[in-house]
Amino acid sequence: MSSEHDLRIRSKVISEGVNRVPNRAMLRAVGFKDDDFKKPMIGVASTWSEVTPCNMHIDDLAKEAKQGVYAAGGAPLIFNTITVSDGIAMGHEGMLFSLPSREIIADSIEIVVNAERFDGLVAIGGCDKNTPACLMAIGRMNLPAVYVYGGTIQPGTLDGKEVDIVSAFEAVGQYHAGQINDEQLHQIECHVCPGPGACGGMYTANTMAAAAEAMGMSLPGSSSTPAVSRHKAFECAESGRLVLGLLEKNILPRDIMTKVAFENAITLVMALGGSTNAFLHLLAIAHSVKVDLSMDDFERIRLRVPHLADLKPSGTFSMQDLSDIGGIPGVMKLLLERGLLQGDCLTVTGKTLAENLADVKPLKEDQTIIRPFDHPLKPNGPLVVLKGNLAPEGAVAKMSGLKNHRFSGPARVYDSEEEATRAIMADEIHKGDVLVIRYAGPKGGPGMPEMLSVTAMIIGKGLGGEVALITDGRFSGGSHGFVVGHVAPEAQVGGPIALLRTGDQITVDSETREINFDVSLEELKFRAEQWIQPPLRYSTGVLAKYARLVSSASQGAVTDRDI
Repeated sequence: MSSEHDLRIRSKVISEGVNRVPNRAMLRAVGFKDDDFKKPMIGVASTWSEVTPCNMHIDDLAKEAKQGVYAAGGAPLIFNTITVSDGIAMGHEGMLFSLPSREIIADSIEIVVNAERFDGLVAIGGCDKNTPACLMAIGRMNLPAVYVYGGTIQPGTLDGKEVDIVSAFEAVGQYHAGQINDEQLHQIECHVCPGPGACGGMYTANTMAAAAEAMGMSLPGSSSTPAVSRHKAFECAESGRLVLGLLEKNILPRDIMTKVAFENAITLVMALGGSTNAFLHLLAIAHSVKVDLSMDDFERIRLRVPHLADLKPSGTFSMQDLSDIGGIPGVMKLLLERGLLQGDCLTVTGKTLAENLADVKPLKEDQTIIRPFDHPLKPNGPLVVLKGNLAPEGAVAKMSGLKNHRFSGPARVYDSEEEATRAIMADEIHKGDVLVIRYAGPKGGPGMPEMLSVTAMIIGKGLGGEVALITDGRFSGGSHGFVVGHVAPEAQVGGPIALLRTGDQITVDSETREINFDVSLEELKFRAEQWIQPPLRYSTGVLAKYARLVSSASQGAVTDRDI
């Protein structure tokens, strides 16, 4: 640490002065010595928890980050925040709490860092909401900070084939369709999650970790290093050291997370075929750093970026496979050389993106995970923004792995995921139907529940690509098939999806980027006059508070907004 200037940009109010004797006495109890009060205080935000394999190892990683801070001349303190396991919360009332957990994680980090007057931060996350939540908190506070991703899980193996958590969800549909028996179902359950790390395909956790790396907020390679890799511990220690360097150079998150950095993140997500949740989370992170990002920016970038990565859920390979051939840095180098990434963006290393990638080796030859530019999976990104009379503010479709780009059929309308699930299990949904699940938005759900169980059951029933699913809720990164989510405005606030009736003809066209239903303006006006807004599902507790505060999905479903 340089002695030229005092890096205690905030902690000095505790470190010095007679009036702060009681404050320092508290810190002596947790191990501080005289010398520690002369150092900048760095928080290490740990999302460690035993409730999910994604985060079960992060306590050890936090200790590595703490040592890195200490070695660089800082005074580190570890604190914890919550996490929710999306995989365990899926398919029941627990999923309503998942997206709100993003706000609670961000709020809790902001509260601790500000209350304790930390000078900088290392934040370590795992499961889906951890990455965006940590970056939202970092963006709000604008203190020197580095994000570390806990890493991806290794694939499970069963009968010589790779399996993962989505295999388990789809096995439920196969079981109900009579394609597998009790023992086969049990074996899948026992083999899909072999150890620590977040879900292994290009699902939400890996998508957002890759986006964080593309934005320059984490070490190069951090997003694709497996959780069980020895290098992950090094990344944490190095991140601890980097925070001190950021303090010395006065490099702040808003210097890094610029509009151009978000464009780089969207570019990478499109090339990888990432999760539709990237829309929600990147919009929310942009809000935290006061960057003007909109759904139209995603569509503008999508049109110039090909889909190159053959990754699960719609593809073949896992993040572990991608790591083995050169990882996210290799993909980013490819995109940079093609002129699709802007290399002059600043990163947490203190160098530009281009400087970070200068010595990165190209992806291994003779690999089939990342397609060449002249033979992409799709010529444009697969995450499509749709607009029309069903979604005036926009909706999001993931078109990877689909041959048909247009779907038209009669609506089968349900006001809850539970109703839709019963209909699927009772074989009431048929080829050509458009399954609509509404009142599942940020306010209506509340919490915008993911529909992985529903989409997996459709796939398991053999209706993948034969049935479209539209919702004002959202989808897991593991969802695939003809699915459209984030319909806005949502049903709860009287959006057009609330006016749909079973039998209405719906057309979704990803090439014209339209989503419409065939009802006259006069009929829509009549239905709107007849519509009665239902009461919020919860009147007390965290979900009631969330539903009252949360913005539209088209604005990132944030709660820290002007009301």
